[in-house]
Amino acid sequence: MRDAVTSLIKNYDVTGRYLDRDAIDTLKSYFDSGIARVQAAAVINANAAAIVKQAASRLFEEIPELIRPSGNAYTTRRYAACLRDMDYYLRYASYALVAGNTDVLDERVLLGLRETYNSLGVPIGPTVTGIQIMKELVKNQVAEAGITNTSLLDQPFDYMTRELAEKNI
Repeated sequence: MRDAVTSLIKNYDVTGRYLDRDAIDTLKSYFDSGIARVQAAAVINANAAAIVKQAASRLFEEIPELIRPSGNAYTTRRYAACLRDMDYYLRYASYALVAGNTDVLDERVLLGLRETYNSLGVPIGPTVTGIQIMKELVKNQVAEAGITNTSLLDQPFDYMTRELAEKNI
């Protein structure tokens, strides 16, 4: 897993260039937002179970056929798997947030996910909806914690939904 710093340096190293003004500005932005990213991750960590529970409730309210007979979250086992997956997305979003880089999402979450979900018959649309609901809940909780720049939370959640949606819709 790489963070924003190692990714940037690797890109410059591969091309044999010194860090230019763009690179320095990128690094400055990364370090300037560091405390907010770590604080946001702490909010996610402290509230993860509640975030997943609230997101699942909203998801099943918006798409109730998921929990009806023959729905993908019908039966206790499938319902629990849905909550487990939502927790994975939230946890890895927090890693990507701290790293300032989405590489961990590709490496640990997205690589092979589409194939797995397709083989199991899991619809991607509700997954994307659930991730976006979690993003909204996290942004609200982070704002309530006094962190004013909640836009930094968009990157990991939007990256996951964009990657899933582009491959399956």
